[in-house]
Amino acid sequence: MVAFYLATTLNPNLKHPLKNHPNFTLLMISRSPLSTSTNPNPLSSEFWMCSRASITPGTVLILLAGRFKGKRVVFLKQLPSGLLLVTGPFKVNGVPLRRVNQAYVIGTSTKVDISAVNVDSFGDKYFAKEAQKKKKKGEGEFFEAEKEEKSVLPQQKKDDQKTVDAAVLKAIESVPDLKSYLGARFSLKAGVKPHELVF
Repeated sequence: MVAFYLATTLNPNLKHPLKNHPNFTLLMISRSPLSTSTNPNPLSSEFWMCSRASITPGTVLILLAGRFKGKRVVFLKQLPSGLLLVTGPFKVNGVPLRRVNQAYVIGTSTKVDISAVNVDSFGDKYFAKEAQKKKKKGEGEFFEAEKEEKSVLPQQKKDDQKTVDAAVLKAIESVPDLKSYLGARFSLKAGVKPHELVF
């Protein structure tokens, strides 16, 4: 029956013995997903570009997933893809410049003045991996290649990390105890209720 209800919304002329029954109801289904400026479709890129009100440049975020789960980072800007550009800084807690999904972060009330930090050159292409052609190898070459092939970070990215972190660290040091706060990993103790915490 459900399949017929769906079919009749697309073809009202479809005949069915129960079509005129008083309990028969047609399901009204929109052919195109609804999307407005105030309530964008969750499947569209427009939805993911709407950053939360608690996340603004300079906000300290808590990472909830991934390799650096529990680390506190400084939010720098939102990229065209909707991902958030953050840094530890690396010298403080080991978190490098990276992109994170805003669904897996908690925005805190702690903020840093990053007006002097220039992140205009960082976009989604900056973090894209270069495609490498794979060559066929023999058995002997295969095990030797595993030892030799290791991902090495380009010197340019190392320099970019130092430049950004130097400006962020300068802003962090102007706030008392903020450096130690960023260096400490977030965790919940026994008996602490997450929904009652104020970040």
